[in-house]
Amino acid sequence: MSAPSTSASASASTSAPAPSPSAAPSPVLTATPARVLAATLAPDASPALPPTAPQPLKARAARCLDWRLRFAVLSVVWGFSFLLIKVGTEGYAPFHVALGRVFFGALALLTVLLVRREPLPHGPRTWAHLAVAALLLNTVPFSLFAYAELSIPSSLAGICNATSPLWGMALSLIALSEDRPTRRRFAGLGLGFLGVLTVLGAWQGFSGVDAKGTALALLASLCYPIGWIYVRRTLASTPSSPVALTGAQLLVATVQLAAVSSLFTSAPTSFPLWPTLSVIALGTLGTGMALQMQYGLVAEIGPTTAQMVTYFIPVIATTAGVLLLGEQLHWNTPVGAAVVLAGAALTQARRR
Repeated sequence: MSAPSTSASASASTSAPAPSPSAAPSPVLTATPARVLAATLAPDASPALPPTAPQPLKARAARCLDWRLRFAVLSVVWGFSFLLIKVGTEGYAPFHVALGRVFFGALALLTVLLVRREPLPHGPRTWAHLAVAALLLNTVPFSLFAYAELSIPSSLAGICNATSPLWGMALSLIALSEDRPTRRRFAGLGLGFLGVLTVLGAWQGFSGVDAKGTALALLASLCYPIGWIYVRRTLASTPSSPVALTGAQLLVATVQLAAVSSLFTSAPTSFPLWPTLSVIALGTLGTGMALQMQYGLVAEIGPTTAQMVTYFIPVIATTAGVLLLGEQLHWNTPVGAAVVLAGAALTQARRR
């Protein structure tokens, strides 16, 4: 998801958009996996979920507590991802951080597929589309965020990531015919832009803000909705499950980043403890198992509620950066972040 969300499934910031395992296989996943994938990637895509059978009050209460607990865990894991990127870049080149992230993420999801005895997608056309999706949703944004955090705080990177729904709204009006502009969504776009200017301290001439690092983080956030739109257009009818598609996508991203790293960086000469653990956690938890958890939330509570995890990520990222990394926090950062999130929420509002 980077997002949060960040692979062929979302943080449902849309995707993220975007962009569903539970104790028993979900009918949403077994019957319409591609639609769940699109819903996870893009919050604007809200497929009709099958009605659930009435359950006893105690069972429903336990189920409610269960998804809320997983929702909280997912928010913390994705919120801490920017701190883990920051720590990872202290020992490794940005391309190596991105490579480790997709490698361990792919390893986690491929392990799930192995346990389920579920095959990877097949067909050259599907893999060609997954290669483009991997480039847009993993290889490029993961690398850009890693490079950005060489010069900007992890908290600012997390806030920049929250602009992804704003980019998505603007792009979907052009690329997706089913999306129609409304006054509320346009107001959200303008409000989000105002929030970005507040975070960056525009009235002070952007003093104290690294322009290059901030631009890289914003560009990384722009990659996600582009990738989400591409996935919705090309992989919506793929019969494979979201876990299989995302695992394959991360596998392709691993190959892409391995090739790029070999061309532009030299192999690491040492493996410092904390950066190494950070990269492993970033891939295994933040890129692999968190996506697995997100699928479960989408199937259980629907994409609209599941995507709200996006709005907690910058709050947790800022808190983690300030408390654990000693990053400075000025008044305009939390205020601007709140305005960005309010604008993002408005852009996702739909007509009844």
